[in-house]
Amino acid sequence: LVTGGLSALVYAITQAGQNGWGSAKTLGFFAGSAVLLAAFSLPVAADNHGKQNIVAVASGNPDFSTLVAAIKAADLVDALSAAGPYTVFAPTNAAFAALPAGTLDSLLKPENKAKLQAILKYHVVSGDVKAADVVKLSSANTLEGSAVAIAVAGGKVKVNQANVTATDIAASNGTI
Repeated sequence: LVTGGLSALVYAITQAGQNGWGSAKTLGFFAGSAVLLAAFSLPVAADNHGKQNIVAVASGNPDFSTLVAAIKAADLVDALSAAGPYTVFAPTNAAFAALPAGTLDSLLKPENKAKLQAILKYHVVSGDVKAADVVKLSSANTLEGSAVAIAVAGGKVKVNQANVTATDIAASNGTI
């Protein structure tokens, strides 16, 4: 699910600061987004989706280049390439760009790897959760250990404060 918005990411960063970065709520839902992710529609080529894992699918979409760089910096490529299944609430480049100046650069430093891992795990839930299922939920437990709130209003889905902008991007080991 693709999400977008600054408020979610700021919320996560705020929580991280309050929780010693031990909680992925820290950057939780990058800039108010989750993929369920950006505040705009993402072009998704249908060819190999479903045959490629989550990391490969995200790598093939230029709107996720910052997310992929963060996944690599956090040493989560193998985990998100594993069998799963997983659902990723994927922040787009626009969501990362909305972070306060210097935040992303700081998180990508090797000494902040544990913080970055927690933040990214806050954007992943176990299971292959499709949009039709998400709208029936009020919350979901993340791999980080915290729950995200899910709300539907006016036909729009929010994960925490992030608007879901794209859904059901298929991968061999789950859904973005």
